[in-house]
Amino acid sequence: MELHPHLKGVRLLAFDLDGTLIDSVPDLAMAVDLTLAELDLPAAGEDQVRHWVGNGSLILLQRALTGGITNSTEANELLPLDHPALQQAHQLFLQMYDAVNGQQTRLYPGVKETLLTLQQSDLYLALVTNKPLRFVPPLLEHFGLQGIFDPLLGGDSLPEKKPHPAPLLYLTDTFQLQPGRCAMIGDSRHDIAAAKAAGFISVGVPYGYNHGEPLANHNPDLMLKDLRDLLIPVTDNRC
Repeated sequence: MELHPHLKGVRLLAFDLDGTLIDSVPDLAMAVDLTLAELDLPAAGEDQVRHWVGNGSLILLQRALTGGITNSTEANELLPLDHPALQQAHQLFLQMYDAVNGQQTRLYPGVKETLLTLQQSDLYLALVTNKPLRFVPPLLEHFGLQGIFDPLLGGDSLPEKKPHPAPLLYLTDTFQLQPGRCAMIGDSRHDIAAAKAAGFISVGVPYGYNHGEPLANHNPDLMLKDLRDLLIPVTDNRC
């Protein structure tokens, strides 16, 4: 197997986690609803939470507490990120998510087989997620994916997170690579924006979380049906 022709010369693949490798919304929704119940607020439900995820857990709670991005709430009505009530709710959510993390989360089709194949290559494989880092190793271990990615970058690993290019530029500095020899694979506009800002090749998958909008609208350099399309069989043309 070899990489898709569009990725010829790439030395590093950076993967998003939620919405790209795993569908974690059922667990996130359970943690959100448990948090809202503790605050005597109505449950949001899985469908709504699916539209809210993608910017990290603090913004997820900001949307959950103030009605989210799918109704008429004006941006200036959202609780500020440093608001004490939001900070308290966020800490409660982290406790709830600790308790349910991995229970209903599932791998997307082709993820494990593709990653295990890539692990046998000479490529650098990194994970760049906006999820707090503390939740990442248990999930990878749960699915038998520990040891595949180095480094693991969570949303709290660096001062900035996607869509800021800082996590991707950290990788180019770490491995001393030109951005054009790196690719970012993700499911949301934040992944594509981070890739473009960092000079990475942007690769999208269509099945994840992008606030209900087709990812193709954000013009990734390459769109895949699923992760298996990263690899193509090597044909032997010898007679």
